[in-house]
Amino acid sequence: MDIEDLEIYREAMRIGDQVWDHVTEWTFFEKDTVGKQWVRCTDSIAANISEGYGRFHYLENKKFCYYSRSSLDETLTFLEKAATRNLIPESNALQLKNDLTILRKRLNSYIRSIGPRDQ
Repeated sequence: MDIEDLEIYREAMRIGDQVWDHVTEWTFFEKDTVGKQWVRCTDSIAANISEGYGRFHYLENKKFCYYSRSSLDETLTFLEKAATRNLIPESNALQLKNDLTILRKRLNSYIRSIGPRDQ
């Protein structure tokens, strides 16, 4: 199985691209303050899934998935900041929040599936 076969990875990549598309439309100040941090933490979701997937031991995979989940939480924080500051349309903010909530549930399920059954 390849990393692209993981639905959570593909979904994290898609969400990262959506955030990127929003941020590239902003002014320099908006990009330099909220934008860069939002893009980094959103991209970190997929990057940590990928890094964990490539690790030798299942416990390392889990560790990086926990990092991914933390990045997802940070992404939600910056989403709220972007929405509150009227940097993205409310409808886009609601859709992204819904997508991230679903991804979080799927990521949690993936984490539970990693390793021996008794862990």
